[in-house]
Amino acid sequence: MDSDGRRGIVSYGAYLPFHRLDRAAIRASLGQGGGTGTRTVAAYDEDSTSMGVEAARRALWGAPLPESLYFATTAPAYADKTNATAIHAALGGSREGFATDLGAAVRGASGALRAAAATGGMAVLSDIRTGRPGSADETAGGDGAVAFAFGTGERVLAEIVAQASVSAEFLDRWRVPGEPYSRVWEERFGTQAYLPLINDAVTRALKSAQLEAPTHVIVSSPQARAARAALGAFPKPSRADALEQEVGFAGAAHAGLVLADVLDRAAPGDTVLLVVAADGADATVLRVTDAITRRPTGDGVRDQLAVSREVSYPDFLTWRGFLDREPPRRPDPERPAGPPAARSQRWKYAFEGSRCLSCSTVNVPPQRVCVHCGAVDRAEPVPLAATRATVATFTIDKLAFSLAPPVVDVVIDFDGGGRYGCQLADADPAAVAIGDRVEMTFRRFHTAGGVHNYFWKARPVRKEH
Repeated sequence: MDSDGRRGIVSYGAYLPFHRLDRAAIRASLGQGGGTGTRTVAAYDEDSTSMGVEAARRALWGAPLPESLYFATTAPAYADKTNATAIHAALGGSREGFATDLGAAVRGASGALRAAAATGGMAVLSDIRTGRPGSADETAGGDGAVAFAFGTGERVLAEIVAQASVSAEFLDRWRVPGEPYSRVWEERFGTQAYLPLINDAVTRALKSAQLEAPTHVIVSSPQARAARAALGAFPKPSRADALEQEVGFAGAAHAGLVLADVLDRAAPGDTVLLVVAADGADATVLRVTDAITRRPTGDGVRDQLAVSREVSYPDFLTWRGFLDREPPRRPDPERPAGPPAARSQRWKYAFEGSRCLSCSTVNVPPQRVCVHCGAVDRAEPVPLAATRATVATFTIDKLAFSLAPPVVDVVIDFDGGGRYGCQLADADPAAVAIGDRVEMTFRRFHTAGGVHNYFWKARPVRKEH
């Protein structure tokens, strides 16, 4: 441990998808479900892995990727294959790094956070929540991701002061592998089961921290009634906004998203009680340090909530696989092959181009032979994932295969050199124009033969810095 004894969060980042579903649209379509407010919706080309990449990119703050990465989600893109390795590759991690998944349950978030804290690694929490059409899970769910990097010393902006846990086995929520939605026992049973566990963990954590009144209290649980009851035991000013009205419950990512929202506004000396109640209860006490002033501004949880586009309920059902609509009259995409993807990992996942050492031309994709001067094997890698670009020209394709037609294809010029043609995500086709500023985003192009084809798209810059 560092000489000053601090251990905790050194940086963090959150990602909320651009699309929102107005809950009233559910009742308007089905005559049941719905409610007030909105829920976040991962786009048709997003999943827990791609959103995890976006959150982790925000959490790095220009620093290198920690040597260990722990990924938690209840909606893994793959089973029998590690999903964290794709996140690690997209972040440009070295082969010497360690990346692993932690289960397919909400409590995996606590495991990822503890493992990352113990090893000075990164915890990536990402989830897509769904349920039967018209169900409470569909209405109350939300999609999003968050990442926390841990370390020691003066870099720590939220120090871990105390932790306490309790585990219990009872049947409250479950999903058989392969099913698209969870099953839930009667809500009163879950409340009665969880409240004593939460009280136990909270009491021991606060006692260990010698703290009576935390500045901020976060209680996150798939059992919403139990979470509200536990939070209600604390004074109203200390109760953190659970983001239920704008985001919904984001599963394994939820507690982290609320914590990121709290840290976005926290002041040095503030204390945070973080409780995750899932198959038990985990309570953590954090103390915000002077280093919190290092946090970036302009891309926090509230900033992302302020920019969005509404998605229709039929489109939402289509993206989630509950509504099988007529596809475009085009052949289905072919299954991506493993060997070519492995050979071009730095390009496909980390999005690196090459700069010619003879004439300084940036080649995208990377080339052995420079497209400008013809120099052979005289190039250095150029990371482009974080480089912004300008739209040089574009076309709108209404016949290409897509779950959200039409497809917008753009040719972009990167700041500092390099031209590339790619798809444009999260854009209004009617509003695209030459000269638009864009940034890169990691997406799932399609799935064919059970293989996800991940690559990079451009998306409009929401806020120029």
